[in-house]
Amino acid sequence: MASRVGYAGGAFDLFHIGHLNILRQARQHCDHLVAGVVSDEVLEITKGRRPVVPLAERMEILEHIAIVDQVHAEVVVDKLETWEAVRFDVFFKGDDWRGTPKGLDLERRFAAVGVEVVYFPYTVHTSSTALRRALALLDGETPAVEAVV
Repeated sequence: MASRVGYAGGAFDLFHIGHLNILRQARQHCDHLVAGVVSDEVLEITKGRRPVVPLAERMEILEHIAIVDQVHAEVVVDKLETWEAVRFDVFFKGDDWRGTPKGLDLERRFAAVGVEVVYFPYTVHTSSTALRRALALLDGETPAVEAVV
């Protein structure tokens, strides 16, 4: 029986419990878990901001999490290009994407190449954005409003 390769992509900036929850859940649904870490440049294109923690450090953090088998630097915006490089069988995403135009497009495009999209509950009480805002307030700064893409 072939092993099932799963892919959980994200910025993983200011690593928090929500990130760990997604990885834990993903691990239960695959034999080999690849954590895709969005590059600084791709994050700037898609979210309109650079990460607090540089790519190399975010990757190193994930490389030391026992449930992650492999870490991949996501240097392209198109998830199908990432699939061509990694060849995963299942793509994991937070359920905040379920039913959205982006989520439906992702499902359609992945279905065409035989990849299943599995959604997991989004951890609503924490996010890197919330942490970034809290840090800005502690520093006496006005938190920047982020572009929604």
